[in-house]
Amino acid sequence: QEEQFQTEIVNIGLEKLGYTIKEPKQIEYVTAHLALGNGDLDYTAVHWEIGHTPFFEKSGGEQKLERLGVITSDLWQGYQIDKKTADKYNITSLEQLKDPKIAKLFDSDGDGKANLIGCNSGWFCEIMIEHHIKAYGLEDTVEQDQGTYSALIVDAITRYNQGQPILYYTWTPMWMAAVLKPDQDVVWLEVPFTDLPESQKDLTAKDTSVNGKNLGFAIDRIRIVANKKFASANPAAKRLFELIQIPTEDINAQNELLNNGEDSSKDIRRHAEEWIENHQDLFDSWVEEARNV
Repeated sequence: QEEQFQTEIVNIGLEKLGYTIKEPKQIEYVTAHLALGNGDLDYTAVHWEIGHTPFFEKSGGEQKLERLGVITSDLWQGYQIDKKTADKYNITSLEQLKDPKIAKLFDSDGDGKANLIGCNSGWFCEIMIEHHIKAYGLEDTVEQDQGTYSALIVDAITRYNQGQPILYYTWTPMWMAAVLKPDQDVVWLEVPFTDLPESQKDLTAKDTSVNGKNLGFAIDRIRIVANKKFASANPAAKRLFELIQIPTEDINAQNELLNNGEDSSKDIRRHAEEWIENHQDLFDSWVEEARNV
């Protein structure tokens, strides 16, 4: 749902070009990529270039799919804890959770291990977190909590408001950053060194660091992936996909509206329409250039 906003902006552009758009599908990333490869979907506006590479390759890769444009860049991912606990115990690194006494601070189910709010099954970050737990020697002191991420995060906010320590995976752009503000309410944890799964083995600390802090995840960007046959047969749509850009801060602001209850499909469509109104000349230039291909 957090990513429906950019999909609606793209859809409105396609409508201006004369396309009829079916109801957007909300499906898991793996399923979406497979559907694109099979030709059951024409495009997705929520492809994380590095994080979703395994899904891209398993769905036919460049033979069946085409990556186009860059909707937004400088996407951060990593681990955060509440600032109060970080300051009290001088916690700056995920590696410190090797210490059973530190890990126990974040134990919410009473088994002695830190409960790290992680990712939905099928998200690539699920694999990343399990990889990190092994790579940093945390198997005995940390466990990844899985379920519906949005529900787990709401639970974490409740615990935070009750003054309890919290530990979770997060990313930007995402509404959480507007609720618990980095450096004010929560802090990013560093990792001791960059250690990534096989599909990202060529990346180094330079690729996973932000402002001198190694967050452990590759700095990523969101691109559009289209079915290759569709892109080839629809040059106007392809050009639109190449042109659309949405600043991260605008996505964050819209995500905050979602979190405040404006989360129906109609609400998200209205948010997209309002964004276009506020960037009308730019949007019109994209549509015009696409139309003239």
